[in-house]
Amino acid sequence: NRKGPVLIDIPKDVQLEELDFDHFERIIIKGYVVRSGEPHPYSIKRALGLIMNAERPLIIAGGGVIASNASEELIKFSELILAPVVTTLMGKGAIPETHPLCLGMIGMHGRLEANKAVDEADVIIAIGTRFGDRTTGKLEEFAKNSKIIHIDIDPAEIGKNVKVDVPIVADAKKALSVLCSKLIEVGFSKKESEWIKRIKYLKEYYAPNYEEKGEGLKPSKLMKILRSIIPGKSIITTGVGQNQMWAALHFKILEPRTFITSGGLGAMGFGLPAAIGSKIAAPDRPVFDIDGDGGFLMTEQDLATAVSEGLPIVTIILRNRSLGMVRQWQCLFCNKRYAYTDIGNIPDFVKLAEAYGAEGIRVESYEEFETVIRRSLNAEMPLVIDIPISPDEKVLPMVPPGGSFKEVIWYG
Repeated sequence: NRKGPVLIDIPKDVQLEELDFDHFERIIIKGYVVRSGEPHPYSIKRALGLIMNAERPLIIAGGGVIASNASEELIKFSELILAPVVTTLMGKGAIPETHPLCLGMIGMHGRLEANKAVDEADVIIAIGTRFGDRTTGKLEEFAKNSKIIHIDIDPAEIGKNVKVDVPIVADAKKALSVLCSKLIEVGFSKKESEWIKRIKYLKEYYAPNYEEKGEGLKPSKLMKILRSIIPGKSIITTGVGQNQMWAALHFKILEPRTFITSGGLGAMGFGLPAAIGSKIAAPDRPVFDIDGDGGFLMTEQDLATAVSEGLPIVTIILRNRSLGMVRQWQCLFCNKRYAYTDIGNIPDFVKLAEAYGAEGIRVESYEEFETVIRRSLNAEMPLVIDIPISPDEKVLPMVPPGGSFKEVIWYG
């Protein structure tokens, strides 16, 4: 019942193994039973007991909420129980990030207030998430003071990484609908709480840490300018690396299915072809690819397709002449021993775009960026925007690999 393509991953040692071949007998593979996706009444009853007695409830919304088209139910549920909502990378857009209950993304590069709320919650309702390591950090320290309710369509995901107190194997939309109905039936709702006051304080307390400091163009400010100009229905695609995390941290998504990123396999080069596919699927929506120079160079030839198909997509290249995320790890955890992260002589992206028949523009100020973005909304051909940034720019906050949320690095 889990939606999406299937990956069969064959380990390298198995691929290299030498065996004596034999003709095997025909294997009968049993089919699978398509479940209704309805939650079990007993699981719902147990979940309601925890939710109604919670003092600090928190919702973690994953990609399953979006896959189930359950955003409306998620918002209704969070407002009923007055629970702040954090999202995984793949859950970004499950709730408008301007909603007062939304705290943004959690995890390795999650927002400080979001990760802090996870540590302080007493009941967590996790919906459509697999609790990957980039979401949880050190498993032994993740939400260790909280009871966990886990809703997922795939029973294999429940209890796989995190101990769960109440498992609910169900479609996210159906489970949330039932929970909302039951809460309304018993007249349960909250209007204000000390927990929400605490959440408001955390937002205000950590806000200064996202302010742009230093010289040069800052990715965080570029993301905020972009958000302030383009329509809410615009689709954002990303590459993989620093560009992906800057977009996830600083670009507020307002609608589900408008943030398209490779959050599972993490494939560099994803941004441009994803933008092409998005524009074909939704021709009435502006489409912007937020990319890095390293990832863009892996699939830049797809500009030819965008030009030949007449797709006015916009590719924003944050050009730091390096494989930025790896370089950041080398800086923070390897005593600045940089190896194989300097890209070296890269093409002139403006001329490269023009060679394909697209438009290329280099931007070196916030004012120029704003002007180009406004003009791009009426573009009739693909546009590449080349933006030079410092290779020393980092994606912060950052939880060290294998670390807990308490070990977060949140400054230079």
